[in-house]
Amino acid sequence: MNKSPIRILLVEDDTLLSATLAKVLEANDYTIDRASDGQAGLDLATLIEYDLILLDVQVPKLDGISLCRQLRSQNYRKPILLLTANDSDADVVAGFDAGADDYINKPCGTEVLLARIRTLLRRSKAVSPGSFAKDSSTTLTWGNLCLDMDSGRVTFGEQLISLTAKEYNLLELFMRNPDRIFSRSAILDRLWGFDDAPTDRAINTHIKDIRKKLKAGGLTEEMIETVYGMGYRLKTRPQPAPLLSNNSSTNSTNKQKSRAGDPSALDKVLERFRGVFQQQIAVLSEAKTALIAGNLELELYRAAKQEAHKLAGSMASFGYPEGSKLARSAEHLLISVSPVNPSGVLRPFTAEEITRFSELVTGLEQELAKPTVTSTTSPVPTAVSHRVLVVDDDTALTECLKAESESWKIRMKIAPNVATARSRLAMSMPDLILIDLSFPDTEEDGLTLLRELNERSPNLPVIVFTGRDSLGDRLAVSRLGAKQFLHKPATTDQIFQAISRILTKTEALQAKVLIVDDDPAILAHLSALLTPWGLDVVKLTDPQGFWEVLVTTSPNLVILDLEMPQISGLDLCQVVRQDTQWGDLPILVVTARTDADSLSQAFVAGADDFITKPVLGPELVTRVLSRIKRTAPNLKSRNN
Repeated sequence: MNKSPIRILLVEDDTLLSATLAKVLEANDYTIDRASDGQAGLDLATLIEYDLILLDVQVPKLDGISLCRQLRSQNYRKPILLLTANDSDADVVAGFDAGADDYINKPCGTEVLLARIRTLLRRSKAVSPGSFAKDSSTTLTWGNLCLDMDSGRVTFGEQLISLTAKEYNLLELFMRNPDRIFSRSAILDRLWGFDDAPTDRAINTHIKDIRKKLKAGGLTEEMIETVYGMGYRLKTRPQPAPLLSNNSSTNSTNKQKSRAGDPSALDKVLERFRGVFQQQIAVLSEAKTALIAGNLELELYRAAKQEAHKLAGSMASFGYPEGSKLARSAEHLLISVSPVNPSGVLRPFTAEEITRFSELVTGLEQELAKPTVTSTTSPVPTAVSHRVLVVDDDTALTECLKAESESWKIRMKIAPNVATARSRLAMSMPDLILIDLSFPDTEEDGLTLLRELNERSPNLPVIVFTGRDSLGDRLAVSRLGAKQFLHKPATTDQIFQAISRILTKTEALQAKVLIVDDDPAILAHLSALLTPWGLDVVKLTDPQGFWEVLVTTSPNLVILDLEMPQISGLDLCQVVRQDTQWGDLPILVVTARTDADSLSQAFVAGADDFITKPVLGPELVTRVLSRIKRTAPNLKSRNN
């Protein structure tokens, strides 16, 4: 029986490069379909089943990152290999966040490209690995852990464990070869298979992350064993617990029960993180025991303080408001004895403090054993889907927010630290940022990022959501332009309602701006600065058509170049001010002349404000949005 050919979709707008790549791939027995823009690529990928997509990042109509993101949002599971001429960290992060499996720089060597394609096809099972025969079963198990190769899902019992593509492939490698020890170099050869594979240290990080995620998902046994001096291997497989009994009737009954009581998205996330809460409380319990015995070490003290901080921020979001209060009290008690001397020695706890801390830990243990407090508030989603970036290192809290975000029509991305947030913001601006102030594992705090945002994007709405509650913090947040200060703990409803209120106010500022400038390059520049802020920009290069465009488009604000031949910005400004209907229309003039006489003439002609050339993005955006905000009620009533 003949094997079906491997079919690849090539999305590339460079005709010469596209033809060259197609010829190389066809010479290696691949069947190639080509698309010259992102929209055509999306249409083909939707209609035809490809084994792999080779995608240029810079293609017209729909760029490669957006195309990749759209396909993944539609549960498209085939490998996507990006072609990019820019390999900056921000671009690479954006590609992987959008769902790409790998990337390759242009220009690329033929052998390297073919090697990467072979690797991705091998991982996706479009090509069977030559090193071992394909297992007839599509499911690999280790005790109650299940890896489903058809769906790409990893579950422990009924709990889904979210792994990255690299983590999934690494886990599959161990589960396929349970008795084999893999050195780091062998793992690199198996899972990367091309010249610029990462260092051995990256393998350590992947193993550590897999262990952490499996533990968070409820797997208490250490699954991947370190064989010192040699590498890693899978531990001896434990016997499955009754949860995954081989009795088919039992499995059927369990599935029926699960479907009959199908929990909400929040409940599912809670079940995933209940084990995390138990581990965090266990650290506090260990600190309590050491405290009573009089031998609390500084390292355990710091760990307990950090876990108390996280519990205080997240338990209320999962339906344990009292648990958050108890954890906050425990955190404050621990902070009160923080070492202040150079030696870093803790001051002794008083008998009252030891008793109080013990009561708080016991209360937390009892609280987690109770059923959650069910919220009665229904989501009040915004009219359209908005993008929100959450900058917070509390995984339990952020997973909880992501689980609820869909019902509020919010597309949510998570950044666990300030550095990751910068990478995401470099590629695309969200509609709102929710940010914590405290990041214990880094020297930077949320105020650092807030200060950068205030300088670069002063009109981007920011909500600060933090456990810090001093007057100094509140003043700093206020002076840096945040829209709201939300104190932890808070329920998911309170958080999303705050987000919804801010976004609704921001929507009201969306307006139309008419820009008149005889220089197309300036027009394009100004439009690019304003469009990301939700403004509908109308561009006009010929001032002769100004009045017709003004009447037909009804802008909320006009930007005029002061120095234009034949008809200047001053002339147009006077024309607008002489009309009874348009006399109150906000007008900004752009000029390179900042002498007192020129500016005086502009204001006499009726300009509301001026912007000097070269135009700075933050200044332009701030002046335009603030002017529209102040005049929006009058404009609405006039246009209606």
